[in-house]
Amino acid sequence: METKLVYTGKTKNVYALENGNYLLKFKDDCTGKDGVFDPGENSIGLTIEGVGDVNLRMSVYFFEKINAAGIKTHFVSADLENTTMEVLPAKVFGKGLEVICRHKAVGSFFRRYGEYVEEGADLPAYVEMTFKNDAKGDPLVTRDGLEVLGVMTGAQYDAIKEMTQKITKIVADDLAEKGLVLYDIKFEFGYDADGGVMLIDEIASGNMRVYRDGKYIDPMTLSELFFAK
Repeated sequence: METKLVYTGKTKNVYALENGNYLLKFKDDCTGKDGVFDPGENSIGLTIEGVGDVNLRMSVYFFEKINAAGIKTHFVSADLENTTMEVLPAKVFGKGLEVICRHKAVGSFFRRYGEYVEEGADLPAYVEMTFKNDAKGDPLVTRDGLEVLGVMTGAQYDAIKEMTQKITKIVADDLAEKGLVLYDIKFEFGYDADGGVMLIDEIASGNMRVYRDGKYIDPMTLSELFFAK
């Protein structure tokens, strides 16, 4: 099938397919700083051989589970040999929005609200959204803000929040079976021609903060543990 490059991303390239869908090509580039991986960074910091492969494998694993649970995603199929995933067309909200679900008060949440909460305190699947904007440091935005700015409707926000909490539970429960604890996870959502919300992008170790026995597990180690027989 003919493909046409339409977007070059930090960790994936996007191609248009003849059938109207898109093809995501996973790369071995990772976000980070000074050669150290950091999922929260906005720039490419290093290249890790095989990271594209494990990110695709984990994404396929979870997308299939989420689809089976009746939650809409953009996932159609994957070609593991070529590190590609076919996805449904979806528009992003605004110029890109990240949705974070937090089970523990760590990272930027704790940096912001440390006066009010202890580090590592339990959070009730707390959902927050940030605009993808490197220059502005990915600013937080509220439900009202998203409506006022015309980025999404209140109904779309409510759908995303509910879907995020359900998906996070699926991921967290799966990790818990492996003795791993999910602290927080980052998603992206889009919408179809009818405005229906769907999960897009990927669900990979680099998008989540996971601990075991109170110790943080870096994404590559997490991928190895996840797929360990």
